[in-house]
Parts: sequence; C-alpha cells; structure tokens
Amino acid sequence: MDVREFVDYLHARSEMAGQIAHLEEIPPRGAVYADPEQPLDSRLEGCLRAKGLWPLYSHQAQAVDAARRGENVFIATPAASGKTLGYYIPVMQTLLSDDAATALYLSPTKALAQDQKKHIDDLFAPEAIVRSDFATFDGDTPASDRTAIRAKARLILSNPDMLHVGILPNHQSWRRFLANLKYVIIDEAHLYRGVFGSHVGLLLRRLRRVCLRYGATPQFLMASATIGNPLKFASLLTGLEFSVVDADGSPYGGKDFIFWNPPLISPNQSTRRSASAEATSLLAELIAHGIRTLAFARSRRLAEVIFVHARERLLKTAPEKAALIKPYRAGYLAEDRRLIEKELFAGRLEGAVTTSALELGVDIGSLDATLVTGYPGSSASVWQQAGRSGRRRQRSLSVLVARNDPLDQYFMRHPDLFFGGLPEYALLNPDNPYISSAHLLCAAWEMPLSTREAELFGPLFRKNLDSLVRRGLLKERLGRYYPTADISYPAGAISLRGVGGQEYTVIDGGSGALLEVLDSATAMFQLFPGAIYLHQGESYIVRSLDLDTRIVRAEATDGTYYTEVKDITELEVKRIHRSVFIRGAAVYLGEVEVSVTVIGFKRKAQYTEEVLGEEPLSLPPQRFETVAVWYEVPDSLAVSIHGDLDLAGALHAVEHAAIGILPLYALCDRNDIGGLSTPLHPDTGAATVFVYDAHAGGVGIAEKGFDIMVQWWEATLRAIEECPCESGCPACIQSPKCGSNNEPLDKAGATALLNGLLGVTLSGQ
Repeated sequence: MDVREFVDYLHARSEMAGQIAHLEEIPPRGAVYADPEQPLDSRLEGCLRAKGLWPLYSHQAQAVDAARRGENVFIATPAASGKTLGYYIPVMQTLLSDDAATALYLSPTKALAQDQKKHIDDLFAPEAIVRSDFATFDGDTPASDRTAIRAKARLILSNPDMLHVGILPNHQSWRRFLANLKYVIIDEAHLYRGVFGSHVGLLLRRLRRVCLRYGATPQFLMASATIGNPLKFASLLTGLEFSVVDADGSPYGGKDFIFWNPPLISPNQSTRRSASAEATSLLAELIAHGIRTLAFARSRRLAEVIFVHARERLLKTAPEKAALIKPYRAGYLAEDRRLIEKELFAGRLEGAVTTSALELGVDIGSLDATLVTGYPGSSASVWQQAGRSGRRRQRSLSVLVARNDPLDQYFMRHPDLFFGGLPEYALLNPDNPYISSAHLLCAAWEMPLSTREAELFGPLFRKNLDSLVRRGLLKERLGRYYPTADISYPAGAISLRGVGGQEYTVIDGGSGALLEVLDSATAMFQLFPGAIYLHQGESYIVRSLDLDTRIVRAEATDGTYYTEVKDITELEVKRIHRSVFIRGAAVYLGEVEVSVTVIGFKRKAQYTEEVLGEEPLSLPPQRFETVAVWYEVPDSLAVSIHGDLDLAGALHAVEHAAIGILPLYALCDRNDIGGLSTPLHPDTGAATVFVYDAHAGGVGIAEKGFDIMVQWWEATLRAIEECPCESGCPACIQSPKCGSNNEPLDKAGATALLNGLLGVTLSGQ
C-alpha cells in the first residue's frame, strides 16, 4: 500500500477518520538547476559528477557564489534540500587552491559531527582531498590523536562545547589552524537559540577575536531550518552581516501532511486520549500496511513505550513485521546506533521510534512516513522531523499527533497558520549581562581585553568590564584587563547550557558518574528530593540535594509518574524600557526581579494525569533579574469583570493561555517563560499580568511578546474561545507548570478580559 492509499484507508475507517483535523496535500515540484558563476576545480567537480550531484540546485549554486565572493552565507532551506553542498563546495574549493587553508565545522551534537565526517569521506574522493586532512575533535577524541590533529588537520568537525573548553583556552597550540582559518561552518543553526544560543553567540565572538590575533578573518557559512528572522538571527549569533539563501531549488516528491487530534474522552473537560497512545496505533497500522515509518517521541522513555506497545500490536495483527521495528535514541552504544542506521538505510527495517536524535541531518535513507508525537516546540522542528520521510523524491506521509496542549490544539483548529504563516523568530541575547560577563572573563583569560574591543562584544561591553573589576575577577593595567591571580581556566566552570550563578552537580548515585551541571535557578525546580528528573530522555529520581556542597544524587528509575513543583512567585519592577497604550491599557517592557519559592510537589501518572500524591518542601527562594512584558488592566474593565466574574481567576487564566501561545511567535519552549498575575500589584497599583523570560538577564522572548502584543492577545482569545471545554482544561487555560495548582481560573472571565483589551487598535508609543 502506498501513502495515498493509506490516507484513503484512514478516511474509510470511521473510528479513525474523525481524528483527521486537517489534511494538507503538498504538491510535488521539479528541480531548478544552476551553474556556479566561476568554474570549480576539476577534481571537485569530478567528485560531484561521480556521485550524481551535478548540476547543482539553484540554492546550492547561489550559496557557493556568495561564499566565493567573500560573503557570510546563511542557507535556510527545508530538510533534505542539499544544504550541505552549499557550504562544503566553497570550503573544498578553498582547501584545494590553498595548501595552508583550514576550516572548522560546528554542530550542536557530537553524533552529527561524526556522521558528517563519514559523509564527507564518502562524498569527496581521495583524489580531491586527502582523507587524513579531515578529523573530528570532541570529547571522544583519543588523547593520542589530538596532537596530530592540531598539527595536520585542515577540516576539523567539532561542537561549541569543545571550542569553548578545549580549543580557545589553548589557542597557542592551535596557532597553525586558527591563523589559516578561512571558513567556519555552523550547522543546524536554528538550535542555537535562547540561553544556549546566547552563549554560542559570545563564543563565536571569542573565536573571531583569537583568529584576528593570528591574522585571520574567517567567513561564516550557516545552515538552518527555515526561521522567520534569518538576517537578524545570523547577525546576533555572529556579530556579522550575512547574505540569506532561502529559495529551495531541490526537487520534491510531494507530501500528504495530516494533523491528527486524539479523540475526546470527556468532552466537558476536553480530555483527550494521549498522543503517545495514538502514535502507537498509527505506527502499528503503517508498518502492518508496508509503509516504512519513523516515529518521533519527546523523551527516551516515551520512545521505548511507543516501540513496545507497537510491537505488541504487530504481534497480533502482522506478526511477520514485529521484529522489523526498533527503538533508536541517544544513550545506546555508538555501534548499536550505527547498526540501526545501516538497517534503516538498507531497507532491512520497516520502522523505528526515536527522540529528536534523528531530527538532525543523519542520513537514514528512504522512508515513506513520519509520525511526530506532540508539537515539538517549533514549526522548524516539525518540518525537520517530517522531512525525514520522502528524502528520495517519492511522495510521503507525515502525521502530527496533537497533545492536549494550548499550542497543539491551536494548530489543530488553525492549520493554515502552520502551513501558510510565517515561521517563528529564533531568539537569543548576546547582551545578557550574566552570559556576557562569563564570556568576557574567558576572553580575558585567553588574552587580555582592551576597551577598543567594544565593537566586537556589543554596547554593554564597558559596563560588564567594570562589573567584573568591581567583583574582583578582572584587574585593569594600562588600559588592558587581566584575570586576577585566583582566576584559573574559567571556561571549565562555565556551562554553555545555563546562566551563571551557583551551579549544581548531578551525580548518578548508582555508578557515581556525572550526569549534568545545572544553574541554581533551574536546579530548585528540577532537582528537589523526590523529583523525577529527565537526563537525555532517561528518568531518574532525586534522592538527595545538598545545598552546601550543591551536589545532587539521583538514581535511574522505571517509575510511571512524573513530578510537578508547587511554588510561590513574587515580582518587583526594577525599570521600564518601553511602553505603549492600547486604549486605557498600559503595556510595558522592562527589567524585573523574580523570586520563586518551591513549597512542595505533586506526583502525577504519566498517561492519565491522575494525582498520585503530594509532598511538602522547604527550599530557599530563588531570585533572579530578567526581562518582562506586562500590562495593566484599565480600572473600568477590571470593575466590570469583578462585578460578575472572578477577576483573579480571569487574570490567571489569561496568563496561562498567553504563555502557552507565545511559542507560536518565538522559537522557544513553554518552560522558557514564566508569569505572574494579580488583581493589584504594588508596583503598578492596578490589576496586572506579567510574562517574563525564565532565564536571568532574558533571552529576547519578552521583547518579542511586546512587539506583537495585539496579535498575541488575539491568538490567546481564540485559543480560549475555541476550546470545547466548559470551564477550562489543559488545552486552553490550565498549565502543567502552575505553582498554585491551577487555582483560581475563570474561563469566562478570561474571555471577557481579552475582549475588553481588544476593543481598539494600537494608538501610540
């Protein structure tokens, strides 16, 4: 059965047809070819012809031409469009024409860099480039190989973490490589957002600074899924100007894309069957009908659960197929993962269940269908996962299975916004004072800083320098800034995944192995005693939290529940940056101090959401300064709501729904956002709703909310009004991370409040 027949089969089955919220039929298209403006080296062109990769697609040629003109290039085209040739061709051309030239490839994961090494070894024949010139350099590189790599390698494939802790702090040993660095390739660039992206943005400025010392000014070549702000994003990430290539010239076999909404179990409460249960059923049906499928799950545990249950179904319905599916995830031994990849590529497997480990560019050959279990947080990720099927130009099928979540349900009702709307903005903030100060300290350790470097590090450079001097971390001498005597190797103490502050070390209590290092703001919400903590998709239960040593001990668990904290949040306005009025509602963007105290937690069943128990906690409050957007409800509107409805419940419901909807516009996760609502806030003297970046210093999310406030209100109102529940549910106004147990909430009051705020249009600024 082909995918079109399977879609017809779903429509014909009454018990399944009702779950098809939308079917988008994406037509096929032919390739658009183009020749480079200048001929390539004959050895390089010969490699491409031998592999059937000539002529080039139009976007590949456009990227090659821009790079050879000396421009920084951002290639933002869909999955499987051949972006890699757009950056590898100019690199290989340069390595062939300049015997000393070097290039650096950076990917967000070690696995992707290692896969790319295999890819370029296979693609570029020995007669074009000597294979030993290519090397991966990461935490898994044997110590015995590192000296030779530093001495000889011309193309190094690595990751930001190794650049941060291994290469830049030891740049003298890398002088040959850095002095001749012509290109820096940044793959899967859309993943460098939020805190991680802000760190990487400053890391790349440190790289540019060290290269400049050795006389090099490398070009940057970036590849990304489609995002809404490619030029601004590339500039924020690197501090440089870019040319964008986003017109895809690759051929496409077409796709049937289904939005699948699990059936309602309790219509009054809008309770739906779980997305993982629906994905299990669909996977078994697809495999039974001979459609090779890759299913994506949000965690390792869910990937394993979907695999086990799908195999059980196949043993009953198509037993000959049951052994032809496997789970695939990080955490497996590398040889096991490679074996599964080979079996998929060779067609020996009918399917696999994976986490986002296979979202990135690892080539696994031809697949007919992809299942995406729950909206993964961005349309870019949806398209990346969906793009894993149909990679060989045949028509394919993708299914997005919705969770009972505001954003998932919003797309089920408004698929046009997904298929026809603008992609989200990728947000980062290299001016975040906490992150910037950390990297200035690293930069000073690499070589003394000068006040003349403000252009490289941004407008807050001098302010952050002065702060580091006052804190006794830097000292100034003759206009240059040096680390103080007690500062040694600061990069080793700074994680690219967190924001400053005191860090907590998570230890596997069984093996003693280091699991992760988290900043204090995150630790209190994820690492309290009794918490179920996910590390790379595996579940651990926290056994102890030592506040003095900041050591957390956790043990692996097979528990079928998860934990949610209960907390109390307080917020103080520090300063206002921008303001605007919508009728009588004042809307602000500014800096706030947030204080959150965890007072307990709940244990909830993974699939039924049943509360299994509650425990009290006594932990110190966590305070951090961040950026918030907030609005004051006009007195007349507040009074009208208070007369018939619950004002506090209305404000709280709007806060929850707005947080759930904001990722529609910003490439972020719901957990990156916090909020507070109150009928009377002491700093505003009015009923106020606050939404803030849940990371110290902010990463740009609140700013985006301020810029699109009216759209945000409108989308929030639609999400609440269109939800079929009577009084509120997880698909509209309830939040899985609410510290006050989702009380009070008033759905009718929220509707009245938003209708009141949307009474007029923007009047001034």
